[in-house]
Amino acid sequence: MECMNLLGVGVCAPDAEFRASLPFPAFAINRETIPPLLRRRSSQAMQMAFSAASAACEQAQRSPSSLPAIFASVAGEINTTDQICNELVKTDGVMSPSAFHNSVQNTAAGYWSIAQQCTQPATALAAGSDTLAMALLEAWCQLACQGGELLLVCYDEAWPGYLAPGCGNPAFAYALLLAAGKVDGRLMQISRPQVGESTFPAAWTDSVNSMPILAAIPLLEAALTGRGPQAIALSPHMPGWQVHAGAYE
Repeated sequence: MECMNLLGVGVCAPDAEFRASLPFPAFAINRETIPPLLRRRSSQAMQMAFSAASAACEQAQRSPSSLPAIFASVAGEINTTDQICNELVKTDGVMSPSAFHNSVQNTAAGYWSIAQQCTQPATALAAGSDTLAMALLEAWCQLACQGGELLLVCYDEAWPGYLAPGCGNPAFAYALLLAAGKVDGRLMQISRPQVGESTFPAAWTDSVNSMPILAAIPLLEAALTGRGPQAIALSPHMPGWQVHAGAYE
C-alpha cells in the first residue's frame, strides 16, 4: 500500500483564543457526543476525543460502530493520574476505584467502544514527542495488512501546571478517518511515515515543543485548506518523521 486515503477530519480545541489562531476550522467540546451515563465521569481528554472522533465520522458519513480505532495521547488521563498520586502520598488518602479505572491510557478508547457499541479492535498508544508519527505508522500498518477503514484519534488534555512548567497547554484533539485502497471523495492521500529532512513551520515550533500533540497542525492545515502535494514534517526535531500528503493518483 502506497498511501492512506483521508475521508474525514474533526478538530477540537477547547480554548477559544487558541482555536481562533488556528489556520483551519476547529470547534469547542461537544458534550452531546458522550452518552449521559458516561458524561458525568468523563475527563477533558475523553470529551475532546469523542468530539473530534464524532465529527470525523460525520464528515465521512461512516458509522463509528463499524470502525477499528486507534487512540493516541502523549499523557493520556494525566489529571486523573495526578489526583491518584496526590492521594497516595497522604497518610489518610482515599483511593477512588472509579478514578483508578479512569486513569489508564485506553480510557477514551474503551469508553468509545462502549458508547458506539463497537466490537472492532481498539488500540491505545503513546510515544512522547513522536506520538503523532507512531499513530500514523500504526494506522498505515493496520490498513496495509488488513485493508478497509479505521478511525485515528489523537488528543491531550491540559496538564497540571506544576508537573512540567511551561508545557502541557493548550488542550487539543483531532481525528482522521483513514482508508486503504482508492476511495472516491477522499480529502487527500497520506504516505507511510518515514524519517526525513522536512522543515517544521517555525511559527508552531515552540507550541509543539511544549505540547507535542500539536504536531499535526501542518498536516491538518494541508487537509483542510486543500494544499497541493508536499512533504509534511510531523515533528520540529531534525531529522524527524514526515509524510507526503496531497492529491496523488
